[in-house]
Amino acid sequence: MSLLHAVNQRPIERGFPEGSAELVLGMGCFWGAERRFWIQPGVWVTSVGYAAGHTPQPTYQQVCSGLTGHNEVVRVIYDPAQTSLANLLKVFWESHDPTQGMRQGNDIGTQYRSGLYLWTQEELDEALASRATYERQLKQAGLRAITTEVLAMPEYHLAEDYHQQYLHKNPNGYCGLRGTGVTCSFDP
Repeated sequence: MSLLHAVNQRPIERGFPEGSAELVLGMGCFWGAERRFWIQPGVWVTSVGYAAGHTPQPTYQQVCSGLTGHNEVVRVIYDPAQTSLANLLKVFWESHDPTQGMRQGNDIGTQYRSGLYLWTQEELDEALASRATYERQLKQAGLRAITTEVLAMPEYHLAEDYHQQYLHKNPNGYCGLRGTGVTCSFDP
């Protein structure tokens, strides 16, 4: 039996509609990042997990040690007929500070880095183009260069159940997610 999303009651591991697309992203702590995406039009379901590291089947405690190389990530399954990768990239760029390296605000460590993980070369090219455009916009606003990694889809490891939709289950839970205040405008 697959886990169900606490907000929309859809399976979070499999059973996605035909034609669905997938995006995995890291924006610091995955709790607030997941909430940012489950509310987006066209998103079928979200889950949180770990990716882009070297430890098989990592646990939260292992990832927090900084020794696994994994990033706290959100898996976004969406309907490309209802939203586009460009729309989701705009939400991604505007919802966190992609210039901070291995941190977001007070959350410091490799697991809090900014990252985009995609399946196809076309998606990677679109993400890289959006990164270059947004970086120019950030520099015009006096901010540093973007440190976001953009990689081919690594293995995704589903996080423990208590992390799934954490801010829905714990409405007063911690969320340190902050953007830069710079609007992302690009035409991929």
